[in-house]
Amino acid sequence: MDRDTAPAQADRYHQLLGALPGERRLELAAGLSQGVRALAEAGLRDRHPEASPRELRWRLAALLYGRTTAERLFGPLAGGER
Repeated sequence: MDRDTAPAQADRYHQLLGALPGERRLELAAGLSQGVRALAEAGLRDRHPEASPRELRWRLAALLYGRTTAERLFGPLAGGER
């Protein structure tokens, strides 16, 4: 945000955000996280239209947490990495 936002506007944004109750800031952060996850899932579906739901879960876990974690959670990706 800071690279493409004027300093006065960035300061105002941070003031407004800082004035919010912690619960509201947490709600906003959770909403942003859900949005990012939805975009990541859409990108994976677009890049791998033939992928099964399991494969998409594997790929999302690998994207977010790394291949080792994805393999621990779901086993190796069937057919190897494509």
